[in-house]
Amino acid sequence: MKALLPIFLSCASLFVNAQRINPDLLKGGWPARWISAPGIAQREYAVLHFRKGFQMSERPDSFVVHVSADNRYRLYVNGVDVSHGPSRGDLANWYFESVDIAKHLKKGENLIAAIVWNMGVHVPVAQISNQTAFLLQGDGKREQAVNTGEEWKVLVNPAYNPCSMDNGARLRSYMVVGPGDSLDAAKHPWGWETPGFKDSGWQQAIAVGQAVPYGNGTDNLWTLIPRDIPLLSEKRIEMWNIRRAKGIDVSSPDLGKPLTIPSNRKVSLLLDQGFLTVAYPELRVSRGKGSKVRMTYAEALFKPDGSKGNRDSIEGKEIFGNYDVFLPDGGVGRLFRPLWMRTYRYLQLDIVTGSQPLTIEGISGIATGYPLEEKASFKSDDPSLQKIWDVGWRTAQLCAGETYFDCPYYEQLQYEGDTRIQSLISLYVSGDDRLMRKAILDFHRSRVPEGLTQGRYPSSRLQVIPPFSLFWVSMVHDYWMHRKDDAFLSPLMHAVDGVMDWFASRVDRDAGMLGPLAWWNFVDWNLAFPGGVPDGASEGRSSVISLQFAYTLKQAADLSDYFGRNEKAREYRALADRINRSTFATCYDPFRTAVANTFEKKTFSQHASIMAVLSGAVPDSLNRSVMQTVLKDDRLSQATFYFRFYLTRAMKAAGMADLYHSSLTPWREMIANGLSTFAENPDPTRSDCHAWSSSPNYDFLATVCGIMPSAPGFSAVRIEPALGGLRSVEGVMPHPSGFIRVALKRVGHDGLEGIVELPPGLTGSFHWNGRSFPLRPGRQIIGF
Repeated sequence: MKALLPIFLSCASLFVNAQRINPDLLKGGWPARWISAPGIAQREYAVLHFRKGFQMSERPDSFVVHVSADNRYRLYVNGVDVSHGPSRGDLANWYFESVDIAKHLKKGENLIAAIVWNMGVHVPVAQISNQTAFLLQGDGKREQAVNTGEEWKVLVNPAYNPCSMDNGARLRSYMVVGPGDSLDAAKHPWGWETPGFKDSGWQQAIAVGQAVPYGNGTDNLWTLIPRDIPLLSEKRIEMWNIRRAKGIDVSSPDLGKPLTIPSNRKVSLLLDQGFLTVAYPELRVSRGKGSKVRMTYAEALFKPDGSKGNRDSIEGKEIFGNYDVFLPDGGVGRLFRPLWMRTYRYLQLDIVTGSQPLTIEGISGIATGYPLEEKASFKSDDPSLQKIWDVGWRTAQLCAGETYFDCPYYEQLQYEGDTRIQSLISLYVSGDDRLMRKAILDFHRSRVPEGLTQGRYPSSRLQVIPPFSLFWVSMVHDYWMHRKDDAFLSPLMHAVDGVMDWFASRVDRDAGMLGPLAWWNFVDWNLAFPGGVPDGASEGRSSVISLQFAYTLKQAADLSDYFGRNEKAREYRALADRINRSTFATCYDPFRTAVANTFEKKTFSQHASIMAVLSGAVPDSLNRSVMQTVLKDDRLSQATFYFRFYLTRAMKAAGMADLYHSSLTPWREMIANGLSTFAENPDPTRSDCHAWSSSPNYDFLATVCGIMPSAPGFSAVRIEPALGGLRSVEGVMPHPSGFIRVALKRVGHDGLEGIVELPPGLTGSFHWNGRSFPLRPGRQIIGF
């Protein structure tokens, strides 16, 4: 098995900050035009290649271009891959990338080229689209020589066809990430992106629309905005272990050396990456004319009954899932790479050769994702926590692309419920808030006329999840507490009001709880909640959603006070208090010390009591008793991995955070079961990678180390560690002013000593067993 080789490719370093864009390009129509190919159905499946040659009298110091496409593109300069995108948005907010390509230019003849693809009716649900098109605009006068227009050449590639379009049915799962690629090498224009390729037979491109930035134009097909996140990272990984071979004997357990498949042979090779990854697999072959190679990708293998079992085991299991098809043409060094990223731990090559042997020269991957950098760290005297940290961080990374993903294999959609947790992990572990900002804006732009955000966005299909709209407000509140960014937050307050007003208008005046709610009122994949919807959501008087509304009203009130909307803040707090009083009086069962799902008190869940504690509906004197019931009464329908994030919040609110360390059994069980990422649900689960299950990466710092903002913008910190059964912890987390560091160990039964270090300008307080200690910038000794 080969070692992991992180080789970062060049394109990420070329990304140009939006502030460097020629301001004239943000004021009106661009000279460049959106272009496409003549004679094609513009909204159907198509793969196009564009080329333009141009002369340079000398190599420039800077040469900035702005580029976009529908659906997607990859840009090359003199054969070098320099950019890919666009970042996903919607038609009113269509992103373009800005890249400086100067270092790839030379004196004399140069070539700029792009591959553009439109998946048509097979497009991923996360991809909004208008029609097939490509756009490139030079930033200044010199660069405008490469503007897209009818002098560009275009080729419609007949080698590509969609495949792997029935996997949702085969896996009995919701799968909407788009098709696989079937590539016939005999029809592919090999070398099309290089200067020496002969394009005399290519067509002249046609203009299909004007390019206009946001706030300009009329009759726009797309309205352009600058990309606000960095380009996705790309790094090569070489780690292919052959776990099973059929139809051929292999002398080596890996594909580190060429492997020749004889003619007229049927062969199957099951490869194990050893961990789940999101990557562009790259298969390089020679010869093999008349062969067919099918590449199938899976998070895990399946038993005959459809279960997965231990993810490391392959005995008695088969692979099912997304696949690509490559048809070699007999050429040497042919490289197959799918147009879009794939998610896999296992990859199976099913090969049928014709009259010519096929040689596999090599197989590797280009791992890709949002460039989250791990700046935080956590250590303790419990070594199992390090494995949870590592697996959780991998999960969070694989679920971050141009948006946050709920899961990279099945959906690649951005949902508020998932994204709130993912955003906090990003803030605490990487300190990078850019993808969180984009997510907040994405959901803000998704709002329907009623005032709610859509439950996921970007999305080509309408889906509204009212409780997720509440979590969007919570995301705004989270950002406000962690970042000083009033100019970004203030314009969002009217949208916060819109969400609050939608729920407020549905409060039953007599009951003091929410009445019947429209749309999909998902709370958790709790087995007792049909479709994830708790009792009372459709009929009215759901305690879970009523109490979540009260919880969010208080957050909206805090935001309103901060922005000088004091009357609105009073209104929100008064309504929250009313809902809390009514719901607790109606749904609390003193004999069970728990909150029922509805006033009928027929069903009980952990969720109802969790939200009652978080909203403040439970009197302080009962908080611990209610949470004891939540933790010990297994008759309550249980929270899954996702909602255990809120279970931890409720434990903290009840002063029971010390129990967190002992609550990590589900994560240890996933690791023991061979998962290299954390799953959507307990087995049997659909997705093996769901970042909403990575909350320990947040809680190891926010709960165990106890690092929390105590004032908006993280202008002050409150550190209240909850070691539970641990004897020592060390934590480092990024803060806008630097790093917060804690190193603590128990002394005797109740004592604590250690060091806290705060960055310049940050003050706060340290709390332990009812005692407190003021904190100042710099290093200080803690002793209790």
